[in-house]
Amino acid sequence: MASIYQRGKTWYVKYYVPGSKKPKRKSLDTTVKKVAEAKVRKIEDSLDIGDDSPFPTKTPITDILEEFADHLYTDKRKKNADKVLSCLRHLFGEICPSLKIRNNVISQKAVKLKTNRPLPVIEIQYLEQITTADISRVIEARVRNKGIAGKTANRYREIIVRLINWSTSQRGVRMPKGKNPAAAVERFRERKLQIIFLKIEEIKAQLAALAPYPQLQTMVALYILAGLRREEALWLTGDDIDLTSGNYGIIHVRAKTINNKSWNTKTNDDRIVPISKTLRLYLDRYVPLPSNDKWLFPSPEGKFWDPDNFSADLRDINRKLGLSWGCDEYRHTFGSHLAMAGESLFKISKLMGNSEEVCRKHYVHLMPESLFQSVEFMDMAVADNPGNDLVRTNLDLPESERKSDVETERGRLHLRLVVNNG
Repeated sequence: MASIYQRGKTWYVKYYVPGSKKPKRKSLDTTVKKVAEAKVRKIEDSLDIGDDSPFPTKTPITDILEEFADHLYTDKRKKNADKVLSCLRHLFGEICPSLKIRNNVISQKAVKLKTNRPLPVIEIQYLEQITTADISRVIEARVRNKGIAGKTANRYREIIVRLINWSTSQRGVRMPKGKNPAAAVERFRERKLQIIFLKIEEIKAQLAALAPYPQLQTMVALYILAGLRREEALWLTGDDIDLTSGNYGIIHVRAKTINNKSWNTKTNDDRIVPISKTLRLYLDRYVPLPSNDKWLFPSPEGKFWDPDNFSADLRDINRKLGLSWGCDEYRHTFGSHLAMAGESLFKISKLMGNSEEVCRKHYVHLMPESLFQSVEFMDMAVADNPGNDLVRTNLDLPESERKSDVETERGRLHLRLVVNNG
């Protein structure tokens, strides 16, 4: 099916694709006959399983990046797609229209901030040319010169893995040896995740300090007592608050389209969050500013409050008050106090719109006290059936009926003998 021949010192292969009468010829890029023969065996194996071309393809990197960008904007929210393309820009440079900086202000700043030691990028013409060394070298340079965290470095690695996997499965790209070179890049060590949350006294202090700012006070109460994400609260309208359901009302966190602008939740799943008694007190006395679209928390101009502008306004006011907390800490406060109250990770994940795995990573370390109670199921049996001495320990007996330490120890020794003789 395949044979080798030599031109000069280089070995070539001649093979036939099933259904074709004309042979194909290809350089094996080696001058060693044994290496050429090994490559031919792989080619024959590939042809046996029906692969029309056993050799790697040649896909221009600019073409595949453009197609991948289109895929991202189809599959993900624009904000998330932009983040992925930003990482690809750092890795490959502005080599195609989708990787160019579109914000003129940012672009001008980038020109002003150019340094004498620009960071390296992956310089290839075809995607199939990319190597593990190329990827590793570029990521390590950003860790060394930009001081990016291990988590960010691993993010770069994961994005290239995804790019190559998508290219092979969806665009017919064949990588050399059929392997994804990004998968061989070593992962960086990530710092242990530190969750910052407010204690009860700090919650009271934060809300009391915002009393002169009724809208911000209500929003912060919502973040802390309902665990909403920053944008989830900013996209709320009056129709999303139902004060007639549940004990004190519910909040609908759901996708919507307003003035031809669409928004969806981070996980693409709508959810309902119960309103607590404390949060209801803040909502009852809150009067929203007038706005054309019935925003629950409009900007000072009565329009949709841009998330970044909101964060900046909140940060400025908190800084004046001598406080440094933000939306991430407020949301973690909600989850942390649920965990410390003994709520299950399943309930926490449902209330916060996260996966159980994310909640486990963030909050499981706060749950030991509830775990202590979870193992006391025998104690619950005593409460249900006080006359059952089989589940009563020495400490549960009245002091007059308790055995001495010596008697207790003898009992343990006797049990050991019975087990050993059995």
